[in-house]
Amino acid sequence: MARTERHAPEWQIWTALGIVYVVWGSTYLAIRVVVETMPPLLTGGVRHVIAAAIIAILLVLRRGSGSLRLTRGEWMGAGFVGLALLLGGNGLVMLGERDVPSALTALLVAVVPLWVVVLRRLFGERVAMGTAFGVIAGFVGVAVLILPQGLGGDVALVGMLLVVLAGLSWSIGSFFSKRVALPHDPLASTGAQMLVGGLGLLVVGALAGEIGLAQFERFSPASLVSLVYLIVFGSVVAYTAYTWALLHASVSRVSTYAYVNPVVAMVLGWTLLREDISLSMLTGAALIVVSVGLVIRTEARLAPPVGALEADPKASDAAIEIEEDAVEISRPT
Repeated sequence: MARTERHAPEWQIWTALGIVYVVWGSTYLAIRVVVETMPPLLTGGVRHVIAAAIIAILLVLRRGSGSLRLTRGEWMGAGFVGLALLLGGNGLVMLGERDVPSALTALLVAVVPLWVVVLRRLFGERVAMGTAFGVIAGFVGVAVLILPQGLGGDVALVGMLLVVLAGLSWSIGSFFSKRVALPHDPLASTGAQMLVGGLGLLVVGALAGEIGLAQFERFSPASLVSLVYLIVFGSVVAYTAYTWALLHASVSRVSTYAYVNPVVAMVLGWTLLREDISLSMLTGAALIVVSVGLVIRTEARLAPPVGALEADPKASDAAIEIEEDAVEISRPT
């Protein structure tokens, strides 16, 4: 069924969006601090398994234990999406951020909506000219970010490629999340995805030999505080604010975090971690942010008018799905 918006005061909507803007924009910095002294994959697994447990507790308190009962198909769908988003997306970001500054990571991940458009085209969907232009401009921005710093040796090329692959994996999970069976309750779906994805990270981290790197006495207080921040605020608070905002505001409005998050990450990386912001980064950032905005706005304009949606519920469902596909964004953080 089509998502219906519920009336809410403007200040509540902007509060929810503000949380998403700031918290999801800051998770790149938090991950950068975490991986300084903690094994990336195992730490990511611990983060998401704990977050899944918190969400499960909240669901039971609000809706009873029945809210946790999922069908086999729902578990399989949530498992596939969770592995793509968290094992592939979040895991590769955490590996990449050992060598890549948080601001640059955020910019490379910001092209996720563009990857989603590419997947739509590969699977036979038509793409508007404005959307196609935005995708091309966005990937030019990625080249502007990678080539000068990677070829010049300023930033590890392998690390940047890991982050690019993280965005691709996240986009695959985002694309298929609307094409596989998932729990109807968004929090139950998120909890299941976090559980499976988190367990996947733990298994792969153990196979990669990270258990020997888990030396608790070497974990810095800053890394531990950042991990708690990622669990509580990045995974639970911000996602709750995001799902609430989707129920009370248009998809296009909520999707503005797609081009606000990278800016927040750049500012925080520069001010708190003293990360360098070069001219090529600013140029690439401008190309990516503008291209993502162009894709989102183009897809929003293609949605049928309200009267048509009311007259044809199927058209409403299709329009919302297309718009949400275009604005799926980076949260491999």
